Amino acid sequence: MSETSPASIPASIRTRVRVPLRLPAPGGGDFSVDAELVTFHGLVDGGEHLAVVLGEPGPTPLVRMHSECLTGDVFGSARCDCGPQLRESVQRITEAGGYLLYLRQEGRGIGLYNKLDAYALQDSGLDTYQANAALGLPEDGRDYTVAAQMLAALGVDSVRLLSNNPDKEAQLAGLDVTVAGRVPTGAHTTAHNLRYLRAKVEHTRHSIVLDDVLSVA
Repeated sequence: MSETSPASIPASIRTRVRVPLRLPAPGGGDFSVDAELVTFHGLVDGGEHLAVVLGEPGPTPLVRMHSECLTGDVFGSARCDCGPQLRESVQRITEAGGYLLYLRQEGRGIGLYNKLDAYALQDSGLDTYQANAALGLPEDGRDYTVAAQMLAALGVDSVRLLSNNPDKEAQLAGLDVTVAGRVPTGAHTTAHNLRYLRAKVEHTRHSIVLDDVLSVA
């Protein structure tokens, strides 16, 4: 990485605050944890991205880069797997010790309104990637430079990455973050997200085991 690359621009910690979290547990019931939320100065895209410190992070912590999904994370939309992945990640990172980076990248970086426009196109038969392209938008516009900045500000240069997405691993490695291993999340299927998950496997080689899903037309 060159010294003039965006990821080489140092970010700094702005605020740390303790917040007790209570979330639905993946297996039912509630899951409670005392987390630390961290905000930053100097992130290159100017976004209000957030790090959530969970458990006791070690020298190679478990890290999840989770892109914001208002419909899934907040309203429980069954069209995607974002909400269940978020809750699973909080629990697993708490147990292992590490960080959840909550990145403000709604709709794989295209924004909320554009994502809902893409939903309308998906209802006419396109998959998620095709719908973005039909709108003249990138299939996946996410850039993880800010994640590398956040990790550097937290003193982290080596991670175990909680993700099914090989692009996240590749981008972090290109930003001088050592990925000691990629740990898959579960496959959170519903009757409404089968085509969405299948598109992830077919278009971007997500490491999701979907033998049954791939047989669905």
